[in-house]
Formats: sequence, structure tokens, C-alpha cells
Amino acid sequence: MTEDLGARAPKYLQIAAQLRREVREGMFKPDNRLPAETALAERFRVSPVTLRNAIGVLRAEGLIESRHGVGTFVRESRRLHRRSRDRYGRARQDRQLLTSHLRHEIVFAGRVPVPAHIAEVMGVEPDTEVVVRRRHLFDRETGKPEEIGASYLPAEIATGTFLEEPTVTPKGLFLCVEDLSGKRYATARDQWIARLPTAEESALLGLFTGTPVMHVIHTARAEDDTILEVSESIWPADRIMIIDEYAVEPTATAPDAPSDV
Repeated sequence: MTEDLGARAPKYLQIAAQLRREVREGMFKPDNRLPAETALAERFRVSPVTLRNAIGVLRAEGLIESRHGVGTFVRESRRLHRRSRDRYGRARQDRQLLTSHLRHEIVFAGRVPVPAHIAEVMGVEPDTEVVVRRRHLFDRETGKPEEIGASYLPAEIATGTFLEEPTVTPKGLFLCVEDLSGKRYATARDQWIARLPTAEESALLGLFTGTPVMHVIHTARAEDDTILEVSESIWPADRIMIIDEYAVEPTATAPDAPSDV
């Protein structure tokens, strides 16, 4: 994909492309302050409105951020890496929480009626009572919110246990569920949804208007196909990279199957 938009592209997009290129080439590094809007407008010989539109494009992309009363700065480009397929194996190996760079806060734990979108995944009637553990995660270095989410546990497993207490578990939650249920996690299914945040999510994550989120609903089942846990996590889309590695199984190709698919 090229950033050479050509002379026919709107001027604000041309300016955004040039500034984006300069950030990526290191002329402006993370946490560097960009020149004042008046200076940039003079440099590109455009009106302040056109320059603000260009800045708005880069802000929506998550490349820069405006700090009230201070200026506009290049954002840290670091993204959290999520590897779903090996999350359980690594946790069994070290039996500790794996996201040590994040600070966990359990903001609620207790019995509640299951929300409709989770009831559908669990295969239960809406308003069925479950134990929910709601969490907020923050970057330990910056203190910025990085994730909001919740785990929904069948009442027959978690009711009356320490999972109803709003404290971080001493080991991975799934290990606690295995201990309490006497069953082992056997299969998992992730549903990824890219969407705009709700007003509450936007406020909790400190998002600019128009910034999308990634919403994953994770369903874990035991060997007998009973659901042990349904969890959901919501991340700012510009701060996360999903990595999925898997074996490519050899299969027979149908005679009329396209060869380039």
C-alpha cells in the first residue's frame, strides 16, 4: 500500500500522509511534541482548518495524541501481543499470572443475572444467575487502562467460593476453576468483534472519539462439553496485535477447487 496519494487527493490527506511518513521514519519519535499547529499550517501553506483536519486523521489512527494545554505528541507505538492458542499451556508451566506487565483490579465479583449476549453463548436463559468477575487492567509503567473485561462462571462451580471475592486469584483463573469443578479445560472458542465502543467503555479506556475496540468472547469447555467459563475482553484496537500460529493440516483438494485460494 502506498502513501503517494497524488495531487488530486484532498490537501489534508496529503499533509496527514507526509506527517505519518515522518513519524515512521523517525523524524518525530514516541513522546516527541509536534510543532504547533500554526507552524505546521505555515509549513504546508494551508489554513488552520485544513491542518486540524490532517491532525484529526492521525489522531483517529492512534498515531498521535493531544494533551490538553500542552500540545500534540507522537504516541508510543507499542502494542500488547495476544497469543490465544498457547495461553493455557504457558499458564500450566509457570502457574502464575502471565500478564505481569499489567496491573489487575477486580472491580466486582458476585452473583448476577447473565447478560443476554453471554447467555446466548452459554446456552442458558437470559437472567440465569452466574458468578461474574469484572476486571480492569492497567499498564504498570504508564498507569494507562489497557483492558476491561469480565469472566462469567456457572453458579454450580463458583457460588460460595473465593471467586465471589473481589480479589486477584493466586494463579490463573482457569486453574482455579479446574480445582473447583474437578474438570479440565479441553476446548476453547474465541469470537472476535471489531466495533466502536460504548460511551462507558470509551471513558474507562480513555479513548478519543471514533477510536474502535476489539471485543473477544472466549468460551471454554470441559471434555464432557460442559461450559466452564465464558469471558470477554475489550481492548483499544490501536494498542493490540493478535498473533495466531497454528499447524496447517494437509487435506485432499477437490478436483474443481481453485488453486489460488
